[in-house]
Amino acid sequence: MKRLLWVAACLFGIAGTLKAQTPWFADRDLTLTGVYYYPEHWNEAQWERDLKQVRDLGFEFVHFAEFAWAQLEPEEGRYDFAWLDRAVALAAKYDLKVVMCTSTATPPVWLSRKYPEILLKQEDGMVLDHGARQHASFASPLYRRLAYRMIEELARHYGTDTRIVGWQLDNEPAVQFDYNLAAELAFRDYLRQRYHNNIGELNDAWGTAFWSEVYASFDQITLPKFRQMFMNHHQILDYRRFAASQTNDFLNEQALLIKRYARDQWVTTNYIPNYEEGHIGRSPALDFVSYTRYMVYGDNEGIGRRGYRVGNPLRIAYANDFFRPVDGTYGVMELQPGQVNWGSINPQPLPGAVRLWLWSVFAGGSDFVCTYRYRQPLYGTEQYHYGIVGTDGVSVTPGGHEYARFIREVKTLRPKAKPKETKPADYLARRTAILFNHENAWSIDRQKQNSTWNTDAHIQKYYRTLKSFGAPVDIIDEQKEFAPYPVLIAPAYQLADPALVARWTDYARGGGHLVLTCRTAQKDRYGRLPEAPFGSMLTPLTGNTLDFYDLLLPNDPGRYVIDGKTYTWNTWGEILLPAADSQTLGSYVDEYYAGRPAITTRALGKGTVTYIGIDSTDGALERDVLTKLYAQWNIPTLDLPYGVTLEYRNGFGIVLNYSDKPYTFSLPPGATVLIGETTIPTAEALVIAISD
Repeated sequence: MKRLLWVAACLFGIAGTLKAQTPWFADRDLTLTGVYYYPEHWNEAQWERDLKQVRDLGFEFVHFAEFAWAQLEPEEGRYDFAWLDRAVALAAKYDLKVVMCTSTATPPVWLSRKYPEILLKQEDGMVLDHGARQHASFASPLYRRLAYRMIEELARHYGTDTRIVGWQLDNEPAVQFDYNLAAELAFRDYLRQRYHNNIGELNDAWGTAFWSEVYASFDQITLPKFRQMFMNHHQILDYRRFAASQTNDFLNEQALLIKRYARDQWVTTNYIPNYEEGHIGRSPALDFVSYTRYMVYGDNEGIGRRGYRVGNPLRIAYANDFFRPVDGTYGVMELQPGQVNWGSINPQPLPGAVRLWLWSVFAGGSDFVCTYRYRQPLYGTEQYHYGIVGTDGVSVTPGGHEYARFIREVKTLRPKAKPKETKPADYLARRTAILFNHENAWSIDRQKQNSTWNTDAHIQKYYRTLKSFGAPVDIIDEQKEFAPYPVLIAPAYQLADPALVARWTDYARGGGHLVLTCRTAQKDRYGRLPEAPFGSMLTPLTGNTLDFYDLLLPNDPGRYVIDGKTYTWNTWGEILLPAADSQTLGSYVDEYYAGRPAITTRALGKGTVTYIGIDSTDGALERDVLTKLYAQWNIPTLDLPYGVTLEYRNGFGIVLNYSDKPYTFSLPPGATVLIGETTIPTAEALVIAISD
């Protein structure tokens, strides 16, 4: 029977993957490890020494030309790739593959001076200038033309070079809010297309009858001013959509241009995980997405007195779970090797923390990890940023030693590797998706109704609970199928339509367990309230009528009781009239609606629908409600303390300890220890092999 469960688990895992095995990465390699190297920063006589040491430390690829536009095109139309050819040849000499970059984050000074109209203009009128990075506007047709011309030359030169395995576009491309005339004209064109060149349709969508905001033509529309009080939030919603589309289009067109010439080379970019910006994973020509992650920079989100030396226990895990579902393949293109220079406070990481982060990236199913950077810079903005080696160019830093150790450990695992989706049955049984749409956060942010509301913090209360269960989690959007997931959670999903509600209904009727939370489906996709009772879009699904909602002062929170246990809340609480077939969980205390419920659950077809209409102060309510529900659904869970996570991949289990005390892990039956000990110290990892 155990063997049958194991086979079923493997089949379920393979069937449930979001993308088949890619041609770019092999299961047998587990993960590849690379490092940023900037040949243009160093005396060419040192290149060979450096690249040989890169190889000797175990790295498998190097990352070139990220910020080198001025060296690649020193004068307009004149290109110089000879120096880069020599660097690529040296990398190949030492069996290092190359990730090539497009350098668009740092346009050369000749471009900025000859074409100042390409410089990004901020809302306050300040025009960015040469001397930093990301100062050119993605909305500028001229900038794009000049960038694409350079990229085409680079792709023509290296697209068939077998030493080049892939391409990174730009550097940490973000959503820009540009106030140049070119951006304003492009915004008008975007609106003409979105509203079918019908200004009446736009007026209806934006509710411009309110406060005499009516437009007679698209030419009257300007870019919205975020700093202006009460600016039309429907207009801002569309502007944020437009701004994200500019970044998406810029990346997509770069990828398509490279693919005219590239043979057997992948194309990605390294996003910063700013999940609410709305552009991540929305450039379809990319082969997969990757991200940048920094863990220690003075934010003090770790556990215990010196937790800031280790970092937030779920920062990498959440990024893994967000990026992996986009294409089924992901990597981390930039992971710090030690102390950084740009944080509010820049402490040294705890010994072992760098290796812990590497295992955290690995645990989520990554195909590669790359560190910024090999050599600590001697000049420029990031002089105090650690590298794999220090300022002398040869002495390996503590983080460099931890990278080398991780690489050696991964290589010992490769002979034991199984297909990536080889995972235990009980782990897959608790597989959960969180449905995410950045537009919900955009909409809520303009009308929070309570200054203490935080959409991301609300989502994290559910995510943190799921990771304590030892659940594999995917952060998905509406393009993905819901059915593969036993549980689907949609937190604060404010913008909805009947089609989405119908999909939720079908999911539950088909056997899924659907969890919706407060503020969900209160508005349509334009951010308008439907002409119907408040919250009634969900009534046929949840069975509830939303009587009203309340908001409390943070210094005088309310209380909610479930099974005799009291929880506090203040940001948002809904008072429900449940359906006759619903089970209510708990009730309010002390307010004038004491005894009324905010949480209901009901059977629907083969599945269930749960509505949690309250946001607790500390996440304890969310944790206890999900614990109760998973037990009712007969889904096995763990009870991991905050700071300890467990993931499976390739037949391995990886347990990570971000907490400030040792954690003892009970081995599953038949499991064997490969790396580490079952009592896991702070900033350490345990890797086990699971039994067939």
